[in-house]
Amino acid sequence: MLPAGAEGTTISTQTFTAGAPATSHRTIALAVLAGAFLLLVAPALWNGYPLLQYDTGGYLARWYEGYLVPSRSTVYGLYLHYGEATYFWINLAFQSAVTLWVLHLVLRVMGLPGVMRVAAFAVVLCFTTALPWLASMLITDIFAGLAVLALFLIVAHGDRLSTGEKVALFAFASFSAATHSATFGVLFGLCVAGWMVYPWLRGRIRRSGLIQGSLAVAASGALLISANYALSGQLAWTPGGPGVTFGRMMQDGIVARYLNDHCDKLKLKLCPYRNELPPTADDFLWSNDSVFNKLGRFEGMDDEMGFIAYQSLLAYPLWQVEAALVATATQLRMVATGEGTNGWIPHTYGIIERYLPAQTVAMRAAHQQHWDINFTPINSVHVPVALISMLLLFVILVRALWLRRLSDLSLLAATVALALLGNAFLCGVISGPHDRYGARMAWIAVFVVLIAVERLRLARSRGREAHPGAA
Repeated sequence: MLPAGAEGTTISTQTFTAGAPATSHRTIALAVLAGAFLLLVAPALWNGYPLLQYDTGGYLARWYEGYLVPSRSTVYGLYLHYGEATYFWINLAFQSAVTLWVLHLVLRVMGLPGVMRVAAFAVVLCFTTALPWLASMLITDIFAGLAVLALFLIVAHGDRLSTGEKVALFAFASFSAATHSATFGVLFGLCVAGWMVYPWLRGRIRRSGLIQGSLAVAASGALLISANYALSGQLAWTPGGPGVTFGRMMQDGIVARYLNDHCDKLKLKLCPYRNELPPTADDFLWSNDSVFNKLGRFEGMDDEMGFIAYQSLLAYPLWQVEAALVATATQLRMVATGEGTNGWIPHTYGIIERYLPAQTVAMRAAHQQHWDINFTPINSVHVPVALISMLLLFVILVRALWLRRLSDLSLLAATVALALLGNAFLCGVISGPHDRYGARMAWIAVFVVLIAVERLRLARSRGREAHPGAA
């Protein structure tokens, strides 16, 4: 029985809703989505030009130089090339739109649909994580976390998606994995893990979804090799693995030990310089006055670096295991936003000035190029939020094990936790720990925690409605 006056209020509300034009609801929804869309690229809008990173130039140059270079995907290079005419704003528009789309799909299958909810989640993520900085930047990082969510949707919730959505997710996951070897490795590892646990999780993981997810990863490999062949004439994977791994081993002191132990027997180019190796892999690989440059960079050193890396694995297995564990643990806690997004990116400046001279004025006028971005206050929020969220993922999983119940939320949490661990292992062990590698994935942990909080809020709200007299 309604309180006095409530009935009239209900009738008038229903009348208003029923009589409101459908176009007004669509207009409001579009306005809300447009606000979230703009917020995701707000850093670039403020900057006056898409944000750049030290590696951006290497990707952009692939179309113009026509040869393969280490760790620079031609697929992502082509993606950038097709946006050049718009000063790359079309790339940022795609990155923002696809982010909202993936968030929408995950929220929908998790029982949290609605435009307002998608926008609210996007706003919170924009203010607490690296997400808007990733979406505003010309680098592959935005696709790393989104690809994990896309694969989760394909494998675990394909039955809740339309055919068009599944096709689009398949294409997006394949493209994303082809933009960076670490993203490919994480998705590959997730598929392997999915097949391993499938016999015990038949009710949660679909066989058809695992097949589709695995095919998406395979398609990404075919896409990358095809793009490499189209641009360079080489039927090959993106080079650079041995060299990058060598750099991490050098940073850990393993290379110096190997050279000291074997230079009396082996004639290696690095032997005369074994006491001059720099302290970090970045100094070795990217410094202008490095020994690496003197010896011919990757062209002159790739075979030798691969040889030393392989032989060091055999010579010092326990040291390698210890170094790998330390690197993985270090990478897990390195999640600060903004690494490499500063005013000192001379290679990228040079590539833009050489191949896109019409954009030089706009690029040079941007805030980034005047060192106007300060990530210290930003990371006073982003870092603790990311680390706490990663810890809460563990809490969600422990609770699921305690209750012996794998819900859709705990399955998502397990997927994201495994992706974070895989990313930390691949990036930390192969390339060495960097904040950039952690920040590009940590935001999906925050996203999962927000889903858990929202579902808890709704459950408590329903509980109060069911028992209005409860204290």
